[in-house]
Amino acid sequence: MPVEHLQISTRQRREIIDITARVADAVAATGIRDGLVCVSVPHCTCTVYVNENESGLVSDTLKLLSQITGTTGWQHDRIDDNAAAHLAASLVGNAVLLPVSGGKVELGTWQRIMLAELDGPRNRRVTVTVVGA
Repeated sequence: MPVEHLQISTRQRREIIDITARVADAVAATGIRDGLVCVSVPHCTCTVYVNENESGLVSDTLKLLSQITGTTGWQHDRIDDNAAAHLAASLVGNAVLLPVSGGKVELGTWQRIMLAELDGPRNRRVTVTVVGA
């Protein structure tokens, strides 16, 4: 089962980065033609998801996560002042599972694989695991 680790350096406290091309390259390098790819992050304040990479939607996504989690008043903030990042990551999740067909990740017309940094800037690791034949 081929596994590749991508290194992503974020630059802002909260930002969203399109990692589709890097994941596609990692999948292609495995030589697997048909199967599944799991894209995950081993972090508690970072997430991956699939959606459109349109600037307004990217901004709206960050705004929605901020509105849902707020920015202050959480018990965890007593430790390292990033409870909202932890809570937002819990809501979105840390992995996506996608089909691979013909050696390519199957995505809809506008779908992209997005990494959401919620407590940056940091160096993040994305794990790309491909299974299939």
